[in-house]
Amino acid sequence: MTRLAILLTTLMFSATARGEETLFAGAATADLTPGEGVSLDGPISKPGPALGVHDPLKSRAIVLRQADTKVLIVINDLCMVDREVFDAAKTLVFETTGIPVAHQLLAATHTHAAPRVSRISTRPPDEQYRTFVAERIADAAARANENLAPAKIGIATFELPNLAACRRSLCKPGTVAVNPYGERGERVKSVAGKGEVLRPAGPVDPEFSLLSIRHIDGSPLAVLGNFSVHYCGGYERGLVSADYFGYYARRLESRLKSNRPGQPFVGIMSNATSGDIGSFRRIETPKQSSGAWSRMEYFGSFLADRTLQESDKLQHSTPQVLAVRTSELLLKVRKPDRARVQWARTLLDDPKRDAPHRWSRIYAQETLHLKKFPDRYAVPLQVIRIGDVALTAAPCEVFAETGLKLKAESPFEHTVNLELANGYSGYLPDRQQHAWGGYETWPARSSHLEVDAEQKIRKELLRLLKQAYQPGTVQ
Repeated sequence: MTRLAILLTTLMFSATARGEETLFAGAATADLTPGEGVSLDGPISKPGPALGVHDPLKSRAIVLRQADTKVLIVINDLCMVDREVFDAAKTLVFETTGIPVAHQLLAATHTHAAPRVSRISTRPPDEQYRTFVAERIADAAARANENLAPAKIGIATFELPNLAACRRSLCKPGTVAVNPYGERGERVKSVAGKGEVLRPAGPVDPEFSLLSIRHIDGSPLAVLGNFSVHYCGGYERGLVSADYFGYYARRLESRLKSNRPGQPFVGIMSNATSGDIGSFRRIETPKQSSGAWSRMEYFGSFLADRTLQESDKLQHSTPQVLAVRTSELLLKVRKPDRARVQWARTLLDDPKRDAPHRWSRIYAQETLHLKKFPDRYAVPLQVIRIGDVALTAAPCEVFAETGLKLKAESPFEHTVNLELANGYSGYLPDRQQHAWGGYETWPARSSHLEVDAEQKIRKELLRLLKQAYQPGTVQ
């Protein structure tokens, strides 16, 4: 069977395990740390090649099996990964483990001190590293699959409302500076810009979720944490780091030990819905937390310690249902019109020409990139049910407001949202956020979906959630 045939065969596949069957789980990691010279370039932040390693990058994998249903979850310490690389990894996983492509959830954490495994870069993508990533994801999955053993799960949530803040600020009309295209009238200032702030432009999701997996004898197997903070930052240029996601995982791994020789406990931290959420808020922290790297260590360790406190209280049990639902939406691309293309070419053709914004030339280049995009493309969406827990997966940088709406309307007791999953489709502002403007809405390879994309994606994820809640429903 060809790779394309495998993808098409498994794309719309949906399966359910139901009843009193034993749950089997396995976990493993694989190293993703790049060598020196691999590009960390993005068009806006953290440019340049990797010069060294502050802390390693990992693929962290969990395989679940109940009856004939098998599911894979792999969280990767990378900034973003395009669908081409994830699809290559999924094909390798299918060939080595038999786990259907549609049953694989692969996501990036969004650390900004790691390669962007996508074609959003100021340099050509490092093809060798892209291949390496796909192979290492498959290796982590294969070893997790080999480690399958009877297991039980527990779920806990707790709120940390003081750690996160919306990075988009709604401003008084007429006070926001021009955008990169020289246009006035926007109401939001975000990553860049000035304005008279009225209030945050959106809410935060304060909920921290943890999915605990233990061997049948109660010894720890894996923990999947999930929180809506964009990244922590505080890097030194050129040094690779997994950010707070890595510190969280390593802290758990230093405290929890498996009793299975050759099968160590695996800690995992995933990014929830943080497209409009900044770094951790500047709360008072110990004196030793000042300086590069220290804040991410502090917050990663803080979240891990709270996880340990909550997981000690958990009752673990065998889930009655393991189910997967998937679909794809064909969405429009916000391609530039003829006038915008001409503006971009005129600006780029004359390096001495005054630009309205310090990022105008970057967005002029992005305009020409968007011109080459297809008019529409498919966005993969996924829901995985593990008993009373549902995981949603979308390839976008999803805003917290969208995540909150999904949780509020989900039929499940616990809904855990994962962004940057199964590909990369840019920021996902809703129609109101588009109307207000701001960095996350400016047309670019990092923000290119149609204005109604958020509503359509949220509606489809809710449909999949309802299907998964009634697993007998045929897709």
